[in-house]
Amino acid sequence: MSTVTAVLMPGTGSDEIFVRAVFAGPLAAAGVRALTPRPAPGARLAVGFLTLLDSLAEEPLLVGGISFGAHLAAEWAVRNPDRCAGLLLALPAWHGEPGDAPASMAAKASADLVEREGMERALKFSVDGVAPWLAEELGRAWRRHGDGLPASLRVAAGHPAPTLEALAGLDIPVGIAACVDDPVHPAEVAHEWAAAFPRATIRETTLAALGEDRESLGRAAVAAWQVSRR
Repeated sequence: MSTVTAVLMPGTGSDEIFVRAVFAGPLAAAGVRALTPRPAPGARLAVGFLTLLDSLAEEPLLVGGISFGAHLAAEWAVRNPDRCAGLLLALPAWHGEPGDAPASMAAKASADLVEREGMERALKFSVDGVAPWLAEELGRAWRRHGDGLPASLRVAAGHPAPTLEALAGLDIPVGIAACVDDPVHPAEVAHEWAAAFPRATIRETTLAALGEDRESLGRAAVAAWQVSRR
């Protein structure tokens, strides 16, 4: 029997190192191989991931991601329902147009800050007062995005997620993970996504747990997906 392959995409301003730390271990425990491609630079962030998924889907794929990565995974599944074997979605931030969703507003503000102050000063302001683990993740990921960071942040901030009506048409197993203490990715949005899908399970965890153990978020999503497969 061939090994199931999952393709996981990071959130806005994040990178493949973080999404790998979250998902690779829990997926390996479930017998699933994880692919975590690096984000395309700048304005190609969304199209780069969607094009990559198109090129990989010779057999149905398990697809997922964190925040904006979850949006792109669901978007690709809506476009390619026969090529998607399931979804692993952590911290979805909105559905439909972003409007004034906290994650969209935060991404726009970060893009403005980097353009105005430069990378290092923007990082200094952005990590002031945040948990040390998050400051470390932001520092690494933002620097790896380099000069393309503001454009990639703006792409994510303005990109529509699938509507709830579109999600309702996906009859595939879906696992969703929400952090109940995350104001940027409200848990109620994740619950709205879960209610829309015909076959979805949601599991809750916390940012505090994520800070202690990156895999806590991945375990929640993978466990929810396994329930939805039954």
